[in-house]
Amino acid sequence: MITSEHEHDSRAIRLAVVIKRLRTSMQDAALAGAMGLSLSELLILRRLRLEGPSTAASLAAAEQVTHQAITQNLSELKSAGLVEITPDPDDGRKKLINVTDKGNSFFESVSASRNAWLAHVIEATITESELPDFDKAIELLERLAAVSNSGIVDERHR
Repeated sequence: MITSEHEHDSRAIRLAVVIKRLRTSMQDAALAGAMGLSLSELLILRRLRLEGPSTAASLAAAEQVTHQAITQNLSELKSAGLVEITPDPDDGRKKLINVTDKGNSFFESVSASRNAWLAHVIEATITESELPDFDKAIELLERLAAVSNSGIVDERHR
């Protein structure tokens, strides 16, 4: 069966909209467990956990925000004991921001809360008979996610 360009565009738009809605719901669930942190602060904490210690300037560039915004977010994270600021061992003029043990524990609890929310929503929404189709949909989404911006497919997901 031949599908028109309009059908392809419509499918892509539907997928983009549903992914955005699901992502927003998951962010809301994470924020609900974040005890007053902003989404920006959670994203900074996540970046530091994934990439390791960083300078404020590097974080601002990576998060595409001003140095002033990063400084304000870091102040909140430091006040909460979730990050620490130490001298850069390679350049004493710079300061490195790193996640504390409390920050790691906090982030893990927020992630667990978000995952529990998602598991609950799946259980409440997807019927037992729909689970095989749902698993197949997840496999297809994993294949889509394995395609890089350059269009190269990650062979581990073929």
